[in-house]
Amino acid sequence: MKKVLLMPDSFKGTITSAEICEIMSVGIKKHFPACKTVSVPVADGGEGSADSFLSAIGGKKICTECADPFFNRIGGYFALLDTEMPTAVIELAIASGITLAAKALNPEITTTYGVGELIKAALDHGAKKIILALGGSSTNDFGCGAAAALGVRFLNKKGECFIPTGGTLCEVEKIDLSKADKRLEKVELVSMCDVSNPAYGEKGAAYVFAPQKGADDACVKRLDSGLRHICGVVSNCLNKKVDELPGGGAAGAMGAGMYAFFGFKLMPGIDILLDTVNIEQLAQNADMIITGEGCIDPQTLGGKVISGISCRAKKLGIPVMAVVGGAKEGIDEIYDRGVCAVFTTNRLPRPLSEDTERCKSDLAFAFDNIIRLIKMKENR
Repeated sequence: MKKVLLMPDSFKGTITSAEICEIMSVGIKKHFPACKTVSVPVADGGEGSADSFLSAIGGKKICTECADPFFNRIGGYFALLDTEMPTAVIELAIASGITLAAKALNPEITTTYGVGELIKAALDHGAKKIILALGGSSTNDFGCGAAAALGVRFLNKKGECFIPTGGTLCEVEKIDLSKADKRLEKVELVSMCDVSNPAYGEKGAAYVFAPQKGADDACVKRLDSGLRHICGVVSNCLNKKVDELPGGGAAGAMGAGMYAFFGFKLMPGIDILLDTVNIEQLAQNADMIITGEGCIDPQTLGGKVISGISCRAKKLGIPVMAVVGGAKEGIDEIYDRGVCAVFTTNRLPRPLSEDTERCKSDLAFAFDNIIRLIKMKENR
């Protein structure tokens, strides 16, 4: 092997994508010292997305103050990439992530206001393209908080302006875009969105995602009612139908809100990353692409990291190998998409708590054996 492209996602909760790249690179160099390894740590829209782009492309991390999920002031940041078109990568999780609200989860009161402040800061730094990573939210506010930070006005029955949260969406009677930041009209706007759920309903943001953000059954119903209401207001005031927008339910229906207020395009996160790093050029002359994630399952087929990479690689005629923590049944279709083989790293069945302690050594062991097999074949 002369060149290998390493593009793994993290093994959630155990090992980062950057650490995986390092282990794989060491494993390859051990048996193929002259082989060039190109590492692109992957994140598909959740925590670590900004760092993933910075690692793959280069740029700088811009630190700035923003609101947390409860409107408290905290330190935040975004990535400004070294690209021809000044591009900012903004993680929702930095300002409104579920980890920031872990001790007081309540999607009726949490806000995305800080995300809007990060977008505004990116505009101040000259960004002409904004990539918004929607993963890991603690919110259910339709992105109204972010919109308010960017000048959108929400009015109640009394004509009073307020910042809606998940619990007060039902109070919105009018949406006024006249004072929204005009710079957004001249910027390319895309959201990393890896779900197809609509804004509301049984498969919507509240019913599917709010329970993990602290909502009980009664709260879920209230949140869903608020989302139905705000979609109606958007239709009446902005003449946009977002009720059934695929991916509109992402991040507490922020996907629908960002599309409605500013025209953000919703795209699979892995496709945005592959386009931004120019995978076609990066993979030139590569003998193989090695990817992976914590667990490969049927959801992997729905536009996740392994699926997205293998589909692109298949068009380029480059074989893809997936190294994963575990593999569930129902993944046979992944081979048709371009993956030539799937290898798991767990040596023995054991609880996740023990995986955390041994995942790195297990990955190194499994990967070393994989490379030994490739080496044996090449030496025959």
